[in-house]
Amino acid sequence: MGSMKKNSLNKTYWESRYEADETGWDIGYVSTPIKEYIDQLNDKSIRILIPGAGNGYEAEYLWSKGFKNVFVLDIAEQPLENLTQRISEFPKTQLIHNDFFKLKERFDLILEQTFFCALHPKLRKNYVEKMHELLSPKGKLTGLLFNFELTELGPPFGGNITEYKLHFEDRFEIKILEKSYNSIKAREGKELFFIFEKKSPWH
Repeated sequence: MGSMKKNSLNKTYWESRYEADETGWDIGYVSTPIKEYIDQLNDKSIRILIPGAGNGYEAEYLWSKGFKNVFVLDIAEQPLENLTQRISEFPKTQLIHNDFFKLKERFDLILEQTFFCALHPKLRKNYVEKMHELLSPKGKLTGLLFNFELTELGPPFGGNITEYKLHFEDRFEIKILEKSYNSIKAREGKELFFIFEKKSPWH
């Protein structure tokens, strides 16, 4: 696909990928490491955000488990419509068709699944700041990051543990950042599972 300039990964780009059915990141179901993390959550009332949610299998799984405070954000409209077709009762007010960086709400948990890697690497600092801003005190950012060499040939854009630590450690307490042991076959050895907890301002 060639390298993508920072500003070309916009609404039009992502909408065209859905229209052309070029959605290689879409595995068709909730990713195993995230499913197992969700399975051990007890408080069904927490506010959860899934940014760049795509077709929203994580949201669908959460909904089926009784989590009703789930918010799904995507810059493209098509995947949000796809989710509505699968869960007709999903509240329209919890489908956010917007740019992540313009969001102004607060959440207890944000699930990361192929969103970070879809953003141009120049936006990584902005991503960390925005995630910190969107989380409640002691809120968690949890999910998967790709573990392969970062090149200009993206999305997806990769990275490694050392780089991710440098990006996140000022704003987040790194609870877990390790190779995912239960990735799906196609992503085996290429994913890191992480749990980052928002640091208080005085840290």
